[in-house]
Amino acid sequence: MPILEMINVRYTYGKHTVLREVSAQLEQGRMYAILGPSGCGKTTLLSLLGGLDSPASGQIFYQGEDIEKAGLALHRRRNVAFIFQGYNLIDYLTPMENVALTSKLPPLPILEQLGLTEEEAKRNVLKLSGGQQQRVAIARALVSDAQVILADEPTGNLDEDTAAEITSILKDSAHKTGKCVVVVTHSNELAKEADIVFQLHRGQLQVSAPDTKYNTKSRGQKI
Repeated sequence: MPILEMINVRYTYGKHTVLREVSAQLEQGRMYAILGPSGCGKTTLLSLLGGLDSPASGQIFYQGEDIEKAGLALHRRRNVAFIFQGYNLIDYLTPMENVALTSKLPPLPILEQLGLTEEEAKRNVLKLSGGQQQRVAIARALVSDAQVILADEPTGNLDEDTAAEITSILKDSAHKTGKCVVVVTHSNELAKEADIVFQLHRGQLQVSAPDTKYNTKSRGQKI
């Protein structure tokens, strides 16, 4: 059974249709990348998977249960961990305190793994750079008990070397800990590391293997 499934999901902004009867299955132990031009609906798709919004029609299931019927707040709290483009950290706390909110594990090891020093981990997050704040947001998601990680441009504010390290950590979260990792990205380098690459084109998902050209016309609704 897939951990997440979309069936005929449609989403509209007024008269503009963003997603057109999108259907796909997402499995644990895999990393998925979603590519597409700005404004095509990638972040919207991520929000729907995470229960931050509801589709105009269609259904989204987590382990076979309709997330809307089960409760979107419950889905957000138990099943998914977000890495937002805008970080969404609690700004009066330190990195260690932010990470500690999502896990009982010691926060310092994961923060150090992501490149923060112990001194930086004890600062107020507003005193950190954008790249450092992004690392805190990633750490918070990685230590969560949630089985699904939904990441919106997680390497967008990071240098090339750190971005490669973060990509490797996200990949390990899928392959070694069995999580389902879904990443919205403009980075072809990140996409090459994914198990499955989605292209969102004119409201529909197109699927290709990560080692093929991303403008493939093939459609893979069951993944």
